[in-house]
Amino acid sequence: LKMAAAELGAAPGGGSVPVLFCFSVFARPSSVPHGAGYELLIQKFLSLYGDQIDMHRKFVVQLFAEEWSQYIDLPKGFLVNERCKVRLVPLQIQITTLGNLTPSSTIFFCCDMQERFRPAIKYFGDIISVGQRLLQGARLLGIPVIVTEQYPKGLGSTVQEIDLTGAKLVLPKTKFSMVLPEVEAALAEIPGVRSVVLFGVETHVCIQQTALELIGRGLEVHIVADATSSRSMMDRMFALERLARTGIIVTTSEAILLQLVADKEHPKFKEIQNLIKASAPESGLLSKV
Repeated sequence: LKMAAAELGAAPGGGSVPVLFCFSVFARPSSVPHGAGYELLIQKFLSLYGDQIDMHRKFVVQLFAEEWSQYIDLPKGFLVNERCKVRLVPLQIQITTLGNLTPSSTIFFCCDMQERFRPAIKYFGDIISVGQRLLQGARLLGIPVIVTEQYPKGLGSTVQEIDLTGAKLVLPKTKFSMVLPEVEAALAEIPGVRSVVLFGVETHVCIQQTALELIGRGLEVHIVADATSSRSMMDRMFALERLARTGIIVTTSEAILLQLVADKEHPKFKEIQNLIKASAPESGLLSKV
């Protein structure tokens, strides 16, 4: 308690503001950058209480108002400028994640499909072939693609088999999550983007951390199980199970492409059909999902 009081009593350096984050019976002191708004508060709640938060529910963020001696709904446009208490309140309404996809509101994320991972990642050749069909489908349907490469200086570039022609961004990173400042800026530029189709490696590291950050920003995430792997099948299996429990949709490349086309009369249906005529490899990934 003394430590909590000390943290709340003095603003830390670096332009941050102390905030007490309350959820259910918990109250944890932390801090956010001066001027942080709703999105950063949500991210902090997820980082502090992610294991307790049911992402299938809607939430309200409330601020403790000294004037009323109780919590009030967070005012529109609220920014953290001084020490305060906030809480996350789940509403009784549960959300059913429908997972509808339309090309105009979808973006593809291809994560770290790099040469140095080839000998280490289970069934890497299989996920490369599925990644190829996904990127071909994205080009046919005019869907933006963002590609990252984890420390390419040491781990090499994206494998040659994957054609990155037309990719909106190809970015190096050291952070595990793909949600880099450049990626956030690109997302903000795309009007009406609602869904992210995510695939690559590794399932339990970069894929998992990217997915959690994206749903924390209110986006719907579809992980392509037949285009996603790890060095360890156990890591992969438990990551997919955990992510599915948070409301992330674990699906397949064929389901994604046909959902995006939606109709036999779609002008690109024949070309998409040609992509999926040969089924995705029924590799060892299948029994381990």
